[in-house]
Amino acid sequence: MGIILGIDVGGSTTKVVGLKNGIQIGTLQVKAADQITSLYGAIGNFLHEHNIKLREVSSFALTGVGASFIDEPIYGIETHKVNEFLAVGHGALRLSGLQEALAVSMGTGTVFVRAGMEGVTYIGGSGVGGGTVAGLASLMLGKNDIDAILALANNGRIENVDLSVRDITSHEIPSLASDLTASNFGRIKSTTSESDIALGIINMVFQTAGMLAVFVLRNDTIRDVVLTGMLPMFPQAEAIFAKFDNLTDLNFIIPPDAVFATALGAAHCVDGA
Repeated sequence: MGIILGIDVGGSTTKVVGLKNGIQIGTLQVKAADQITSLYGAIGNFLHEHNIKLREVSSFALTGVGASFIDEPIYGIETHKVNEFLAVGHGALRLSGLQEALAVSMGTGTVFVRAGMEGVTYIGGSGVGGGTVAGLASLMLGKNDIDAILALANNGRIENVDLSVRDITSHEIPSLASDLTASNFGRIKSTTSESDIALGIINMVFQTAGMLAVFVLRNDTIRDVVLTGMLPMFPQAEAIFAKFDNLTDLNFIIPPDAVFATALGAAHCVDGA
């Protein structure tokens, strides 16, 4: 069998993962003005970067919102469309090495998928995600470039933005740690810096995803949450989600190559077909 290219055609970026005999041979991520340009540019760049001839590719596995624009085989090569939620679930399990988990795909929005022995089930989604970070930062800071937002957030102090439990009561509340967030942006003042605001935006988005995962698994046997997509690669993610590990019996995992989980899952879906 030849090489399978799993391709996640997102709203702003396209991710590619190559599989040969079930083994990952490389990854690539590109941005372009439109999804078709992004798709074909990603394929060309991946083949060039890994010194692969087009004739060596046996099939394409497309997923993501941009896959709907493709109605014919790419370059005459067998082209499959893989349900995005199925790809998210399989990709999360492949990256984590787990047999079951709640996959949380954090892109423009956030998607929750239960993956396990019984299959892959779409649980639901939230409009809070990377688009929220970019939109609020543009409105509040005049910046929508993610790298600029992250650079600001690195110097931020969350206590200058959020109200914690200790800020609103002098009494100890059973099961609630005093440093838990009581209100996102509840402490913001005219003296709050841009760095503080940038961190506050990111923190709010991550906390929303984390709490939704807790609610989803409230009556479930699954205890592992695998975070995938672009946002878990933010430098603030590990520390913020570590707090959920300490406060709940859940295990939040950010696997290597988390951003490529959906593309990887699509490739494995076709590889195992």
